[in-house]
Amino acid sequence: MTNQMDAFFAALSDPTRRAVIERLVAGPAPVGELHAPHDIALPTFLKHIKVLEGSGLVRSEKIGRVRMVHIEAAPLRQAEEWLQRQRRMWEGRLDRLGALAERLDREAGDGS
Repeated sequence: MTNQMDAFFAALSDPTRRAVIERLVAGPAPVGELHAPHDIALPTFLKHIKVLEGSGLVRSEKIGRVRMVHIEAAPLRQAEEWLQRQRRMWEGRLDRLGALAERLDREAGDGS
């Protein structure tokens, strides 16, 4: 799962690829439509699509002469679960740190 998570976060590290994912949340789209708002050459844009496909975030299929791109939810769910675990861990640590600070504060107040 680590390699998959690495590929996921690496894919999302680029603003062009994040924009593609944001657009695909609304539904599948042809490559031409996805490429239109970006001021880059089509071959360069297709490399971004390949990175997204390699990470499992999207899949594409050729329908006639049009390549349609679809978002894949599974990697998003896996990343969300990982982030939730991290959040719970850090919230627990912060809660314990807060409790320690309160205890130390009370102890310092009792000793004056």
